[in-house]
Amino acid sequence: MSTIRVGIAGMGAIGRSLAQALDKGVHGLELAAVGVRNPDGPLPISLAHANPAVVAIDALEPLCDIVVECAPAALLPVIARDVLKAGKKVVVLSSGAILSHPELIDLASEHGGQILVPSGAILGLDALTAAAEGEIHSVRMITRKPVRGLLGAPYLEQNNIDISGITEATMIFRGTPREAAIGFPANLNVAVSLSMAGIGPDRTTLEIWADPALTRNVHRIEVDSDSAVLSMEIQNIPSENPKTGRITAQSVIALLRKMRAPLCVGT
Repeated sequence: MSTIRVGIAGMGAIGRSLAQALDKGVHGLELAAVGVRNPDGPLPISLAHANPAVVAIDALEPLCDIVVECAPAALLPVIARDVLKAGKKVVVLSSGAILSHPELIDLASEHGGQILVPSGAILGLDALTAAAEGEIHSVRMITRKPVRGLLGAPYLEQNNIDISGITEATMIFRGTPREAAIGFPANLNVAVSLSMAGIGPDRTTLEIWADPALTRNVHRIEVDSDSAVLSMEIQNIPSENPKTGRITAQSVIALLRKMRAPLCVGT
């Protein structure tokens, strides 16, 4: 089988981690290109083996078979449109942006492309997608984050909510993943991914708590279905970006590795 040419759109904490992992070598995968806002500048990472092309963030399609989106959510259409039109694959980390741009799903369907949403910093998506083949009665998610991981969220600014000085765990949001995708675009993609795997972004319920005592992002999921009752919790160790867990980049590598693996485990 031919080597899969991988492109990374965005060189933030996750993009750099992915580039380093691919640089070390993953069977059947090649880091072919990275997309950045300023392609005339130096590559913002030192790589020992890979020598990817550095291009504008919307110019990855001709150089890649699959593009991994690691950029701000607002850039998803710019990154994904041409890739999907070419019948290729896009790995989307800003899953909340898919709700605002359902036309990307139509593009993938029309041209034979595919949008892949990795597990990222959440757990249980395999079990939830299996349960969705039957009837799911309810899905509830409770997210608890350190204060610094939530600062600057549009929802807080628009509602004049100041959490910088809180001294105890405080619930700052209760609603749906669709609402959270707008109010917390850099924080709650995990909730949108969960809703897509289950009963959708309008029937899933979500609570967000800011907790000054925490150093990790904690997500608890409770699912009631006709095939199983699920109760799960994950505590994510933050990456250099406090809004993102280390396991997010590892989830993407695991997904990419499956594309050339002789054995795949999981739904």
